[in-house]
Amino acid sequence: MRKLGLLILLCAGLLCAGLAFAQQYDVVIENGRVMDPETGLDAVRNVGILRGKISRIATDHISGARVLDARGLVVAPGFIDLHQHGQELESQRMKALDGVTSALELEIGVPDVAEFLRTQEGHSLINYGTAASHAAARVAAFGTPLSSSGSKVGSAIPEIIPKSGAGTDSPASPEQLVAIRERLGHELAAGALAIGMGIQYTPGATRYEVIEMFRLAAAHNVPIYTHIRSAGRVEPGSSIESVSEVIGASAISGAALHVVHINSSCLGDSAECLGMVAGARARGLDVSTEAYPYDAGMTSINSALFNPGWQQKLGIDYPQLMLPDTGESLTKERFDELHASTQTRTVIVRNNNMQIVDSVIRNPLVMIASDGASGHPRNAGTYSRFLSRYVREQGTITLMDALRKITLMPAQRLERSTPAARVKGRLQEQADADIVVFNPATIVDHSTYQKPMEPSTGVSYLLVNGTVIVNQGKLVSDVYPGRALKRSTEP
Repeated sequence: MRKLGLLILLCAGLLCAGLAFAQQYDVVIENGRVMDPETGLDAVRNVGILRGKISRIATDHISGARVLDARGLVVAPGFIDLHQHGQELESQRMKALDGVTSALELEIGVPDVAEFLRTQEGHSLINYGTAASHAAARVAAFGTPLSSSGSKVGSAIPEIIPKSGAGTDSPASPEQLVAIRERLGHELAAGALAIGMGIQYTPGATRYEVIEMFRLAAAHNVPIYTHIRSAGRVEPGSSIESVSEVIGASAISGAALHVVHINSSCLGDSAECLGMVAGARARGLDVSTEAYPYDAGMTSINSALFNPGWQQKLGIDYPQLMLPDTGESLTKERFDELHASTQTRTVIVRNNNMQIVDSVIRNPLVMIASDGASGHPRNAGTYSRFLSRYVREQGTITLMDALRKITLMPAQRLERSTPAARVKGRLQEQADADIVVFNPATIVDHSTYQKPMEPSTGVSYLLVNGTVIVNQGKLVSDVYPGRALKRSTEP
């Protein structure tokens, strides 16, 4: 009997040891202020991560092979940037230090989706993905295709915006429309998350062509992300007319619509444009929008955006254009030289003010996206600037609402085309372990128009798919846990 008792105790001990072993996590984040915008959780918790997933959120002690001390810090879902052009490693490093775990090229898209996804695989710090590019498909149909050579590992993506010419400025023939649709269908089959339309960069696209692209998106159950046709108050071609065009196309087709950077597209009429988005949503349309917290934009100087009449449309002139690498303000002569060049060159466009931008950012319908690329401070500083300016300094947005704008809202926008987004943007058990740990009292941007690639500070830890890529505020070398977000092939 005594031997039986000892055997029972031994078995019980082994069972307890087995349970303890089973509860060992790869990473544990201890004693942080855990915030989840979907459930409203805002409390001190311990987070256990196992095989790239959030396995447990607990009040009691849990053990892990690696333990991160988050005392006094916020533990939140990693930030999701729906509008990031710079996909090279240096831009990814800036995004990581800004708290971003997923950065996607959805406004315009890349020239070749399959090549982009192939070259990024195994070489990306953070999660990545792209839209199918209407602009690329269009100029290809006109016989002037964009280069996709910049999709090689570690490089930027060149020529996402075509140079002004017949492929941007001329209406497409019926045969060319067929070619555009076929190319976009091919790109969606390769995993594109949406159709990206930079309509201002392809002014030759007729209203009918735009509607046809929306119909194609609806048929494939993906959203349209669009840079609207024009900006400013000059009619025809005002911001209000341009927002009306894409909302109308959404209503006609049934395609979901995302209007990019409504702050820089609508300028002084941003409030009215946001009212139009709200009205469309109130009547059942799936329409969303975004903004970035800066008063200047950046684009290609030899694009169709600068076709004759741009001064009147945008309400600016040559001195409001600045080269990001030199700080040179342009003259007419310098502008004419660069606009006519065959070499792509970006230019900072000072066409807004922070009063308008602040009012847009505060709107509860607006999520945050950077429009990031090397040369503009938004590439490195958007998310830290957003949190420091609006939550800490102005106090106009609560921390939970701010997190909602940069985690849950973009994840919900992505859910239209990929089930993978249903476990992004949340800090919940079984969600992907894309996690940012930051100090809300110190997080701040340092990038400026003079030094646009200065990294933000205040992010203590960043995990992508359970792998730590920022440790105590510094990037970890030689880890590339980023994965592709791709379109679902489910019916």
